[in-house]
Amino acid sequence: MASPGKKAYPLRIDPALWAAIEKLAAQELRSANAQVEFLLREGLARRGRLDNAPAADTSAQEPAAD
Repeated sequence: MASPGKKAYPLRIDPALWAAIEKLAAQELRSANAQVEFLLREGLARRGRLDNAPAADTSAQEPAAD
């Protein structure tokens, strides 16, 4: 069941792509569902299409130049 305030959406996805998402999710200690949401938010933010981007995951960012 979807979390309150979240939209449930059935998704047909290539099995190889899903396996890659599951592997990445395990490495980043997320569920596969949370990983898909993270990747979608990241992609939209990079394109400037996300109005209220959540705080960035600093573990995956390069250190700021001084």
